[in-house]
Amino acid sequence: MYTVLEFADPQWAARTPGEMQAFADEHRQELRSGAREGVFPRDLYAEMGRRGWIGPLTPTEHGGLGGGPAEYCLLTEEAGRHGLVSPQISVQGQRWLLDWGTPEQVERYLPGIAQGTTVFSESISEPTVGSSFKDMRATAVPAGDDFVLNGHKTHVNLGAHCAVTIFYAMAPEGLTSFLVDMDEPGVRTSQTDPIGLRLIPTADVWFEDVRVPSSALLGPVGGGLRTFLSTFNLSRLGNASELIGFGRRAMAEALVYARQRKVGDDTVTDFQGIQWTLADAYAALYGAGLARDHAANLARRGEEHAMATSLAKTLAVQAAELAGNESFALVGGHGLYFDTDFGGLLHDIKVLRIAGGSIEILRNYVAKQLLRAEDAGGLL
Repeated sequence: MYTVLEFADPQWAARTPGEMQAFADEHRQELRSGAREGVFPRDLYAEMGRRGWIGPLTPTEHGGLGGGPAEYCLLTEEAGRHGLVSPQISVQGQRWLLDWGTPEQVERYLPGIAQGTTVFSESISEPTVGSSFKDMRATAVPAGDDFVLNGHKTHVNLGAHCAVTIFYAMAPEGLTSFLVDMDEPGVRTSQTDPIGLRLIPTADVWFEDVRVPSSALLGPVGGGLRTFLSTFNLSRLGNASELIGFGRRAMAEALVYARQRKVGDDTVTDFQGIQWTLADAYAALYGAGLARDHAANLARRGEEHAMATSLAKTLAVQAAELAGNESFALVGGHGLYFDTDFGGLLHDIKVLRIAGGSIEILRNYVAKQLLRAEDAGGLL
């Protein structure tokens, strides 16, 4: 499905999907058990890191793969396609450090995060605050050369398993981000029970009078919106890629079953109505893949890509939802049980409809860009 992605090493791109599939097949029972029970498979995650599958954007001198947006897209899509642990949260941490980290922060955190030995999380969302940063209640109060952090964060993937988190709070100068070690006094966590993406389970995280030095700042005081957007404008590629992977897996597993499912003298796939659902779902995934590839190539070349990644994720949500839903048309009652992946895939897709920027927020952004542009995005 990587139709126009520009890879630094085409041979790596050709062999890696097969290697990831073999790894997933070898550990299928542990992965399925972890997804069912909401358990983070730390050892498998570290092994993925050792193979270069967690650190696509990090230079080799810091322990990463040394790739770019194309490699990032391939690894996140194949993780979704084969039910592996998502590297998405780690990649976002790597992007933050590469863009904003001091030399000391990069040396301390980046190699471990890229190699999967240091688990990273992002403490951004709050129980009563949606997508509006101006309503954020977490605070960062200066105290001499330090800051005192307070706040309650929710939906924190790997929050109960991580060693370091990025914490967003309101300082007197405005939204500000910090790197906080999870063993600091005043930090406590409680794992929650998400419906999907259960290999990277969520948690609530409380920061109660957590005192950190100014060296914990990531970026300037009051510069939190810039640090946020520099990562999330790119990380939508990972969201889109995982969604495409989920859709591919749903369709592939449905096809394996439907091709051998007899209905009278025919198989399920002999019926024209079923063939139309296959065509529609495949077309949607193909189109989402093209949009994702285009956005990734813009990012690789250093060109403006916020609009393109927003469109890519929007189309990927729609394609994955269509593929997930239509898979039930292929498998019928076979998909209604926990020993198949169909229900879990629907839940994973629903999580990524919201996480990383909901489809509604993305649609608002796209519409505003069209209305602001003199040519309405090329429509006029």
